[in-house]
Amino acid sequence: MKTFEEITEIVSNEIDKLNWKKKPHGLYEPIAYVLSLGGKRIRPALTLMACNLYSENINAAIAPALGIEVFHNFTLLHDDIMDKAPIRRGKPTVHIKWDDNTAILSGDVMQITAYQLITKSPANILKEILDLFSITAVEICEGQQHDVDFEQRNTVTADEYIEMIRLKTAVLLGCALKIGAIVGGAGNADADALYDFGINIGLAFQLKDDLLDVYGDEANFGKKIGGDILSNKKTYLLIHALNLAEDAHKKELTQWLTTKEFKDEEKITAVTSIFNTLGVKRICEDKMQFFYHKAIASLDKVNVDVNKKQELRKLAENLMYRND
Repeated sequence: MKTFEEITEIVSNEIDKLNWKKKPHGLYEPIAYVLSLGGKRIRPALTLMACNLYSENINAAIAPALGIEVFHNFTLLHDDIMDKAPIRRGKPTVHIKWDDNTAILSGDVMQITAYQLITKSPANILKEILDLFSITAVEICEGQQHDVDFEQRNTVTADEYIEMIRLKTAVLLGCALKIGAIVGGAGNADADALYDFGINIGLAFQLKDDLLDVYGDEANFGKKIGGDILSNKKTYLLIHALNLAEDAHKKELTQWLTTKEFKDEEKITAVTSIFNTLGVKRICEDKMQFFYHKAIASLDKVNVDVNKKQELRKLAENLMYRND
């Protein structure tokens, strides 16, 4: 069994082999740029790790793993436009470094490239993998639309938010694991258990992202702290704050959400203080633990030697307690 570090080294080397030195340069240079920014490479790593549970030879899973990573980064290009995000992984986003049209078109090419890589899966399982990937791609778009819709709504429930992040974030982790398992030769029960493991880790991962956006270190997090607060994004934290706030806190929070003239740091400090008073950080952390334990329960169902699953268990723990 390979370690997570060994797997990510393989992924990074294979990503570096992808050829973006093509014309027109204005189309391909932004793709090379965004992929050069790194990131955790969690999704392709999960594909190879799941395959490695059943096979020492993971070569057949490399192309679909790369497809998943290219697709993930495509979604980031478009998300950053929609969110008007200036920074990604500590660097200017593509639509800032170039422009919106470039980010849209380069993202489109990335989506097509992702499918080209996915189709390099072994022929006997190609349809199963393509079907799963296509369903996942649509679900991610559905999640993004829910996220956009939430911006126009006054109230969003915690359950609605969890469903949104399941679609927008978690399903791709589940898909990555299930594809790797299928390529490795896993049975249906194991493939489904690994999918569930990915879903629950993905939910915990996104809730951690919500926390880090408020309570993280900007140098480690790779993007501006408090961005969700400034944009009134209905995160798990804000949803619970709106439900729990009464009287003075309710009035103050509503004022910050409705006023259009404010100093960024003043709003971030004020809203964070309300979050602290209402204890929503702990509520979010408790929900993270809930999904983490569900993930481990799903991993325990996977019918391979427990020692083989240690790297996945360790990765899940690291994602829970990360600072970036």
